[in-house]
Amino acid sequence: MLVFWEQRLVFLATPKTGSTAVEAALESMAEVAVGQPPALKHTTLGRYRRFVGPWLEKTSGAKFEVVALMREPVSWLGSWYRYRGRAGIEGSPRSTRGMSFDDFVAAYLSQPVPECARIGAQAQFLGAGRADCVDRVFRYEAIESFVDFLEARVNQRIELPRLNVSPPGETPLSAALDARLRQERTDDFALYESLGH
Repeated sequence: MLVFWEQRLVFLATPKTGSTAVEAALESMAEVAVGQPPALKHTTLGRYRRFVGPWLEKTSGAKFEVVALMREPVSWLGSWYRYRGRAGIEGSPRSTRGMSFDDFVAAYLSQPVPECARIGAQAQFLGAGRADCVDRVFRYEAIESFVDFLEARVNQRIELPRLNVSPPGETPLSAALDARLRQERTDDFALYESLGH
């Protein structure tokens, strides 16, 4: 999470949407940069509206605009799957080593959700359906429009580094699981489709 005091702007770090790169590029321009621990770095909209937002607004006497990135839902799951399949966590309950992408998506949709697929949902993170949802959500796949927006707000040129990138790998998803995912996670797909290109 980044707070830009003069610009009255807050960036919420949606997991697996390039937030580490955004924070590395912008933390020197922000008055507050929360990079650790992950629970604070990835503050959800709900937690922001309950705790952080009221404090900022009371202190500044102004409302802050909240912005974030969102990744296409299947691509987002693929990034998590590859990230949790990386070397170093194999053997851990969070590891996806030895699983197919279909297995991972089925685990994500199961109840209870096993540790390897306990990653939440982007629509929930961003407050979809709330009257006070994130003010502006940008598509990760069109990150240049987000960078243009930020450059205009902070009045500086921004270069995003490549950081915390998931390992490469194939993530083929069967038609049956794709259909089930779209049916059971309609909020994610609807929110993504509502975003400008």
